[in-house]
Amino acid sequence: MNIIILGSGTVAQTLGSAFIQLGHQVAISAREASKAEAQQWATNSGGAVLAFADIPDTADIYLNCTAGMHSLAAIATIGAATLAGKILIDVANPLDFSQGFPPTLSICNDDSLAEQIQRALPDTKVVKALNTVANSVMVAPGVVPGTHHLPIAGNDADAKSVVSELLQSMGWQAEQILDLGDIGYARGTEMYLALWVRMYGKFQTPNFNLQWQIGA
Repeated sequence: MNIIILGSGTVAQTLGSAFIQLGHQVAISAREASKAEAQQWATNSGGAVLAFADIPDTADIYLNCTAGMHSLAAIATIGAATLAGKILIDVANPLDFSQGFPPTLSICNDDSLAEQIQRALPDTKVVKALNTVANSVMVAPGVVPGTHHLPIAGNDADAKSVVSELLQSMGWQAEQILDLGDIGYARGTEMYLALWVRMYGKFQTPNFNLQWQIGA
């Protein structure tokens, strides 16, 4: 599978390396393809680096791993035509660090970053996923013992099925993946980050996750 990741930071590099190990062809991306950290990742992993403006429309799956406050600008550079008809997994969260740590959310309550991306890309199948766990858990869910869950949301059922299969290839079990419904449910998963960052401070480790249990 040909996978292109929007972004070149730690999340993009962690997912990219995991996908390469699974046998996929992977490129990460940045505003400039010459970005030193991205090029070093490519040398170490065997992946490739693209500039946003040079991303082709030939990938099977795209992932948005850009910083949430810059995601729409990056997508505008790539262009809606490039992503039309494609699956875009939105991993980003609209975290605002302008006032320091812990961050606030630049989008919340009556909207979400995922919904804004879907509106900007009406012909793209946006699926919100992986934004509720640290990158270490994304690619190795077993670092958190026991049963725990990963919510996903999106408007296209077939796209969510493809994303679920990709997640299962990384070690997530089918019963761990919770399809919440349409892209509007991304509001909840994004707002969870306000709690997540505080729990990270409490636990002093990113290797934790939620487990949902339904009572009578």
